[in-house]
Amino acid sequence: MSIQNKPHMVEAVMFFSERGGICKEMLFPEFEALLDSVVNMPEFADEQVRMAYLLINPRLMIRSVVFFFLDFDEKGAADSGWNLPLRHLADNAGRGPDMGAGPIRLACRSQCPVSWHQMHLWDPSLAPGGNDLVLLRDTVKRNALGLIVEDESSAVMVPERLHVAAEDRWQAPDPALAQAEKAAAEKDREQRAKAAQMIKQQRLRISTLSQQYEEELARLKMASAEQLRSVQVEQQRLLQALRQQETLNARLKEQLGAQAAQFQSGREDMSRQRRVLEHNTRTEMDLLRSQFERESQAKVAAAVAESREQVAIRDVELAYRVEQQAHTQQELERVTAERDELARQGGERILERLAKLGVVFVVYHPGAGHLTVPLQDVARYQNNPLAYAASKCFVSEQQYRQWLEHYQNPVCEAQLPNGERCAMPIERIDSPSRFVSAESGCCTQHKALSRLRTVG
Repeated sequence: MSIQNKPHMVEAVMFFSERGGICKEMLFPEFEALLDSVVNMPEFADEQVRMAYLLINPRLMIRSVVFFFLDFDEKGAADSGWNLPLRHLADNAGRGPDMGAGPIRLACRSQCPVSWHQMHLWDPSLAPGGNDLVLLRDTVKRNALGLIVEDESSAVMVPERLHVAAEDRWQAPDPALAQAEKAAAEKDREQRAKAAQMIKQQRLRISTLSQQYEEELARLKMASAEQLRSVQVEQQRLLQALRQQETLNARLKEQLGAQAAQFQSGREDMSRQRRVLEHNTRTEMDLLRSQFERESQAKVAAAVAESREQVAIRDVELAYRVEQQAHTQQELERVTAERDELARQGGERILERLAKLGVVFVVYHPGAGHLTVPLQDVARYQNNPLAYAASKCFVSEQQYRQWLEHYQNPVCEAQLPNGERCAMPIERIDSPSRFVSAESGCCTQHKALSRLRTVG
């Protein structure tokens, strides 16, 4: 009979629904088949689904959790370009809360062991009554996946773990004293574990709330910019309508001028005909004059009446156009005033409103941690965030930049004879104020050489 020293861990994947709760569970081999497009899931077509990768021990207790996203196309097939090292993230993640088997390893957006995978992770909710970690724990306990559970009472003692006490300690200890010491040690351990778990949960919740506030601020800025663009588009539309109205008024004036010229030309033609008739005989002239006068008067009366009617119509149309133009000008002035008011209320006014509503602007910088930026320091922070963080660490901007490069990639920066960097992994300096450029960024060998050069 063989004894298994290390219990076998089971890999599983849980699917979270948009309405809250877990909608689907599967073992990791099934998830790999989904990634290989062996099967599709039409219920998640054209969606980005929140998922959790779990390592579960034989007693149905969670040991590691990775919260990640997975995209599905319109047919329900998983994203072919998705390639997230879930097991690596689970094995190298930071400590999380105790879920029954000691502190778990937790990888999420605000606690990611590999920085370039942070954008593919999400933060769980730790709110009372909606705690995603508690939901995962209860789901695993239900054992819908049919995992084989190890009975704690059937655990076999490993021979290597058996130790024989020394002969001078074979006498029976005092049971009451041993029991009291054991109870005190157990109580102290429980208190420490509870305090560490509470601190970890509060830090994770603060990080999640900070990210939510940043996203809300970005959304408000985007909405303000979109409203300003819509006002500008409306202004352009009104200006174009005004130009069209002015063009129409000019065309109507040209038509009225042409009609007046045509009427004047008709009068001149009739005058010429009258002068020709005066050269005829007196009798014919009298007859023609009387006839001409009648016809002329009739034509003139008809032409004048028609012209007056046309002029009256044009006057009404012109008055309507002038009224429309005045209305358009008033609307343009109102929109311009609204645009100016929006422009005045932009930027700092929005920040002042948020500050009055109790919104706190929190940023995170390595070495300085989470910084609360007062409203009067927002402009200085926007101009140079690194200089602002360096001032909070009581170092210069140059020293902070050098430390930040060391913090993100703690390797030896000394230059080898061939021109390349040493790149030997070194101990990371967590505080910028303790970082010395020529010494803290070098390995032991190059640090010694640097000291020899300084002494020499």
